[in-house]
Amino acid sequence: MEKMSRVTTALGGSALTGRTMHCHLDAPANAISVCRDAAQVVVAGRSIFKIYAIEDEQFVEKLNLRVGRKPSLNLSCADVVWHQMDENLLATAATNGVVVTWNLGRPARNKQDQLFTEHKRTVNKVCFHPTEAHVLLSGSQDGFMKCFDLRRKDSVSTFSGQSESVRDVQFSIRDYFTFASTFENGNVQLWDIRRPDRCERMFTAHNGPVFCCDWHPEDRCGAARGGSGRVARMGAGEGCLRTCTAEGGPSPERRPLSVSWTSRRGWLATGGRDKMVKVWDVSTHRAKEVHCVQTIASVARVKWRPECRHHLATCSMMVDHNIYVWDVRRPFVPAAMFAEHRDATTGIAWRHPHDPSFLLSGSKDSTLCQHLFRDASQPVERANPEGLCYGLFGDLAFAAKESLVAAEPGRKPCAGDRRHPIFFKRKPDPAEPFVGLASSALSVFEMEPGSGSMSWFADTAERYALAGRPLAELCDHNARVARDLGRNQVAQTWTMLRIIYCSPGLAPATSLNHSVGKGSSCGLPLMNSFNLKDMAPGLGSETRLDRSKGDTRSDTVLLDSSATLITNEDNEETEGSDVPADYLLGDVEGEDDELYLLDAEHAHQEEPEYVLPQEAFPLRHEIVDTPPGPEHLQDKADSPHVSGSEADAASLAPMDSSFSLLSVSHALYDSRLPPDFFSALVCDMLRFYAEQGDVQMAVSVLIVLGERVRKDIDEQTQEHWYTSYIDLLQRFCLWNVSNQVVKLSTSRAISCLNQASTTLHVNCSHCKRPMSSRGWVCDRCHRCASMCAVCHHVVKGLFVWCQGCSHGGHLQHIMKWLEGSSHCPAGCGHLCEYS
Repeated sequence: MEKMSRVTTALGGSALTGRTMHCHLDAPANAISVCRDAAQVVVAGRSIFKIYAIEDEQFVEKLNLRVGRKPSLNLSCADVVWHQMDENLLATAATNGVVVTWNLGRPARNKQDQLFTEHKRTVNKVCFHPTEAHVLLSGSQDGFMKCFDLRRKDSVSTFSGQSESVRDVQFSIRDYFTFASTFENGNVQLWDIRRPDRCERMFTAHNGPVFCCDWHPEDRCGAARGGSGRVARMGAGEGCLRTCTAEGGPSPERRPLSVSWTSRRGWLATGGRDKMVKVWDVSTHRAKEVHCVQTIASVARVKWRPECRHHLATCSMMVDHNIYVWDVRRPFVPAAMFAEHRDATTGIAWRHPHDPSFLLSGSKDSTLCQHLFRDASQPVERANPEGLCYGLFGDLAFAAKESLVAAEPGRKPCAGDRRHPIFFKRKPDPAEPFVGLASSALSVFEMEPGSGSMSWFADTAERYALAGRPLAELCDHNARVARDLGRNQVAQTWTMLRIIYCSPGLAPATSLNHSVGKGSSCGLPLMNSFNLKDMAPGLGSETRLDRSKGDTRSDTVLLDSSATLITNEDNEETEGSDVPADYLLGDVEGEDDELYLLDAEHAHQEEPEYVLPQEAFPLRHEIVDTPPGPEHLQDKADSPHVSGSEADAASLAPMDSSFSLLSVSHALYDSRLPPDFFSALVCDMLRFYAEQGDVQMAVSVLIVLGERVRKDIDEQTQEHWYTSYIDLLQRFCLWNVSNQVVKLSTSRAISCLNQASTTLHVNCSHCKRPMSSRGWVCDRCHRCASMCAVCHHVVKGLFVWCQGCSHGGHLQHIMKWLEGSSHCPAGCGHLCEYS
């Protein structure tokens, strides 16, 4: 590794010197710990347990604690800790559930001292008491924590966290009896070692397992200003009182005038699988989150930086191999980053509790590193000082470099700005650690009052009908709602959806594959076609209308009563013709796409139809030439299977005084396009609304149309639309509409949102004790808790009760009672409120 700068730190007569360096280990490390004088470090893992001396230029191996002929699981370490009062005392947590202590002062080669085998599963963490040399605490995968006195063979107390796994335990630095424990269910518990029966406090810290915790190292101190002109500094931990003379002369009175406290004694940092580091103030009655740092991976270790009030170091369990030092006041950009490791970092420790310059780390890449803080990279130097963000009500904030803003002294707002922007800069903080690294000026463009109103969104959500009616009624209703709110485009969209999916006489999709003649590529549904060879002989000698003289006739070619128009090969437009006619479409021999019209006055007389003679034997019934057609094709004149004079007589019916149209076939298909033809267009419409930000329209149409369109949109896109719409509904407190959308959704990821388990805590209305989940009979007073306070009968149906006094009864009885009185019907005097 490249040799870097050297640092010397004076610590009360001694000095820490060193540089950024690393050494290769024999196996991956799981944990590290530093001795009291910061001169040695112990590295432990499944296949390694060694002590290294920290010299100026390198790490030097001093002792290998894995001795013995046979390998033992007691040496497979998940954690290691070096006592800060006794430099010869070590403790390890084994993967087989054994807690082992090691005495480095023993003259024998094997330094193992004691074994505690009370845990049933892997021990995740061990911790020494900061002031008691013989007190050791352990947390195991079996959900128990045990406190050991090293002068005894067994544990002195056992703590049950009521959880499946304990991930970390840490004694408080300043509070003698308190320790914190973290669990895989996301809870953090504070215990008093004198009371193993129950924890003092419990709170949910993370959404998922909490892997680590660390108490803030600073003490609680305060300053009292007295009338004597002196300022007294008081340390609560040591109970000391130091005085110093302040400006001003002495005062006749010597009583304190004011006291100010700066408390970080109760700060506890926790890290979890939710990629967050949270700082909790547990000195108050309820744990309060004071800071939250967002990382990019699960947090495996967290350690406060010495002598830096707001700095802490973190490392990840996987994915991210770097070590970060965060300023909790800037939770999104780390203050420093160490990128020496090539695999997950498993252990970090500051070399000395009063030196913020040296950080030690062990990793799965089988390396032990010492990091010098001044050699760390600072990501804030590469941060982009420009940004753009929209506010909830349409305000626009834009941050840019000061040089860009200062370069335009006469800058005026753009034409699209509704008002002059506000330029302001945050006042510099003297204690800010990143001053001058990334500075920018902020411009805010505010919306005009009332222009960003979202009342239409709430009104639409509450008035829309999404289910419970026929599709046509749903579309009409939603169109009226949109039209009433002035959203004409949305209203027209609902109307078009009704026309597409709800009009009668839908055509099957198979009718879209016909073509019009040889020169047409139109995919419209057409009539049945046939060849002129198949017609009766009389039809072939009809007069052909002359088309060679250039006069443009307006021969109308109609598919049905909807008057669909086409043009022939000679570009003769038939649009606007008043002459009703049918098509003669077929594989015609002769000129392409010629249409024949018959003039009734000049039609040739038909030749007699040739009829076969009767058979030699009598027929039992009359032979019918053509079987009857379907009900809608009963008219023989419209059937292509009729022959002879019947077909001619039906075909040559005059259309007006001069023309008659040859009818050759009935339209076998309806000319309307099927809804499937518009599926791609409807899907594009939904994506258009979603891209424009109107996810409400996209989700509403998705629910109303159901399977008609849902199959054409991928599941991930639907889930994204649903999630966005539900989030907007909850922002506007439209809980009922949100629940309805979740209920009507067919996406598994969305439909399970309102199926999460709900815990209901019920107290007995007589003895006020919590009720068990086995029934409505109290375990203590053996009385039924579901007794109606009005009729004094057992409630066997819907039960309602006041959350303040626990009294209640039948819903109808309570509602009737509240019409005349707001006091509890049980006579307890409570002013009951029901939601």
